[in-house]
Amino acid sequence: MSAARKTPHLIETLPKVRGRLIADAKLGPLTWFRTGGAAEVLFRPADVEDLAGFLAALDPAVPVIVIGAGSNMIVRDGGVPGVIIRLPAAFARVALDEGGLVAGAAALDLTVAETAAEAGREGLAFLSGIPGTIGGAVAMNAGAYGGETGAVLDWAEIVTREGFCARRDDLGFHYRRTDLPEGTIVTAARLRAPEGDRAATAEAMAAIRAAREATQPVRARTGGSTFKNPPEGPRAWELIDRAGCRGLMRGAAQVSEKHCNFLLNLGGATAADIEGLGEEVRRRVAATTGVTLEWEIRRIGLPLPGLSEAPR
Repeated sequence: MSAARKTPHLIETLPKVRGRLIADAKLGPLTWFRTGGAAEVLFRPADVEDLAGFLAALDPAVPVIVIGAGSNMIVRDGGVPGVIIRLPAAFARVALDEGGLVAGAAALDLTVAETAAEAGREGLAFLSGIPGTIGGAVAMNAGAYGGETGAVLDWAEIVTREGFCARRDDLGFHYRRTDLPEGTIVTAARLRAPEGDRAATAEAMAAIRAAREATQPVRARTGGSTFKNPPEGPRAWELIDRAGCRGLMRGAAQVSEKHCNFLLNLGGATAADIEGLGEEVRRRVAATTGVTLEWEIRRIGLPLPGLSEAPR
């Protein structure tokens, strides 16, 4: 009897690249929660052409997910099938031009805000209050402190799942989302930032930093704002507080007592602890107020075998 043929690892079947392909890459250390499973394959493209060529040659049946700074994300404990793409430093350059700047998708929102402020540009201070990267900010129309990404965007460079690279100036912005097709990857963006009052911009950023430190658990293992604010009525944190969830725990996961729309990993929490706690918060808020909160944190991957998957 012949020996059973071993099923090849996904990485052995993928197109050749100039960047890096890593099998069974741990994703927990790449997230702010510092927990979760591994990527079947992690891809770090060398440049836009490498990314586009890879996607064009990739089997359409292979799942692809892009992650940025890992700030607003739960990676489930069973890991993520398919390919995870994380853009490297080559995609993090920021260049000033007349009336604005062009930022790579991997550039941190804070870095973009600071670059603009140091150059005496205004209009991007709000980005200093958003944990994440420009690619994520564009894709989800991130906003904070009176500003929103869609309001300052001129164009975004995107790569589609078919490997088509283009610039788009109309992304169809809505509250915390865009109309970008599924699988689209933002690789760069041009943001408006006209000449302004350097001192006023510095003051605005200092105020944002002080407000965050006073009201949010900025030094904890957290994923940022957990649930979207409902379109009408009280904000998410008020509904959570009203439902008696401030300080609620599940395993080593806790609803922050400082800002109860933040979930915390107190140390040793699993992704299932964190997501399960979030679902319990949603259940209690719905029972108490009649409002069903919608997740703002992105949740990817599979639960460990034997654990039922939480609702999406």
